[in-house]
Amino acid sequence: MLGQVKARLLGPADREAARRLLAADAQSDLFLLDLVHSLGFPPAPGEAGAELWGAFRRGTLLGVASLRPCIVISAEPPPAALEALTAVLAGVESGLVKSSLESVDVLWRRLEARGRRALVDRVERAYVLRAAHARLVDPPPGARTRGASSQDLEALVEAARASLREEQRPDPFDGDPEGFRRWVRGRLPRAHVIEQAGAVVFVGYADVRQPEGWLLQGVYTWPAARRKGFASAGVSSLCRAAFDAGAEHVQLSVVEGNEAGGNLYAKLGFRPFASLRTVLFAQPG
Repeated sequence: MLGQVKARLLGPADREAARRLLAADAQSDLFLLDLVHSLGFPPAPGEAGAELWGAFRRGTLLGVASLRPCIVISAEPPPAALEALTAVLAGVESGLVKSSLESVDVLWRRLEARGRRALVDRVERAYVLRAAHARLVDPPPGARTRGASSQDLEALVEAARASLREEQRPDPFDGDPEGFRRWVRGRLPRAHVIEQAGAVVFVGYADVRQPEGWLLQGVYTWPAARRKGFASAGVSSLCRAAFDAGAEHVQLSVVEGNEAGGNLYAKLGFRPFASLRTVLFAQPG
């Protein structure tokens, strides 16, 4: 008998076992690997603490999933581990899940059976860049890249809201403007911007910064500044920072069908490595 697989909450004592499991495929499990490093430490200002679950058989960790800040399931868990983890995750009333197509299919069947409804349901293509393949570019004349500062807060709040609208996602600012500002403020240390003529025209966030890799999110170019080289230059700036810091790779994802985004990243040397499914869901009523 192999023994039953059971899921339980992970704590600081599980950090090393979880790190070893996830580091075996750091490219696929970079987000979870970053969360595991935070176990036992207080969250950054404006951010929710991580909640991580593990699937165990006789003390051996087989799979990991985060419940907060969003739902992510480790790559290719054994079927019994996926079953145990999704049984826990299915109790969530609302949230966002982003994982492999296969894992999200299993979880979404459980969530849908409990009455959850999708507000957004889409496929994304994950891309990876390694230094040997990088073809990075410089900013256009007159523009400069820099880290974001507190003076950029309102511009970055505007960018975050505009990005949500373009993706047809709900805007949390409407219900909690100060909470939304706190969330953006908490991300400022991870943001790179491009400024031209005194105005911010591009922003991108390195939300995960580990030796194994950096994860870029929240990449946004103001509409009037598009198709002028700012997005390529901004992502290039983030990639240079990652490789200068010793990161093994940089990764990001693009919504399926966004050919312009995919082509832009391909020109910089990014290569596709996985398909992901993202579902934003809630309990009706």
